[in-house]
Amino acid sequence: MSKFGELIDLKIPVLLNFHSEGNEKSKVMDPVLRDVVTKLGSKVKVIKIDIDKNSQLAEALHVKTVPTLIIYKAGEMKWRQSGEQVSATLVGILKEYL
Repeated sequence: MSKFGELIDLKIPVLLNFHSEGNEKSKVMDPVLRDVVTKLGSKVKVIKIDIDKNSQLAEALHVKTVPTLIIYKAGEMKWRQSGEQVSATLVGILKEYL
């Protein structure tokens, strides 16, 4: 869990995408996340976390549905949403925390 703390304790917004490899809704988020990275570049960090391989972390954060998106900044959770999102929404929310 200390590695997780290092991941989210950044001065830039960190968008975590909790997903599952075989889940169709999770796959839909791949191009959305690529677009977010294209638009915001190094101003944000986007991390995909497979809940099947990281079940303890998913359980600790009460992730029950995929995709679940969480934004952290400086170690503090700023935003959380389950379900698919569009790129423009994510970019707008991330810009609030730049």
